[in-house]
Amino acid sequence: MPLSVLGQIYRGDSETVDAIVADIPPRTRARLAAYLYGKSHTHEIGLRIAATCEEADLIQAAGLAGSVLHAQSRSRSLRAAEPRLPAARRVSLAGSGRGSAG
Repeated sequence: MPLSVLGQIYRGDSETVDAIVADIPPRTRARLAAYLYGKSHTHEIGLRIAATCEEADLIQAAGLAGSVLHAQSRSRSLRAAEPRLPAARRVSLAGSGRGSAG
């Protein structure tokens, strides 16, 4: 993979990264996902790219770790798609026991 493409991935926003990896062959993309996932500063990019890979390609690129990477990228995608509900207000019942017998 040319360093210029890797630089675009590092600096790109999510749409740019998606466009770049769409043109990368599946097995190369899986190797790239595993490589980026293994670096602390590119961990999230690796997950994002892994979400575009087939599990078999990730396993071929990284063995058992590829299977884990596949699962993590899918669970991350599902969490991101879930709507966030507003936080429930806390209710204090501190004085509700006064004056009652029982």
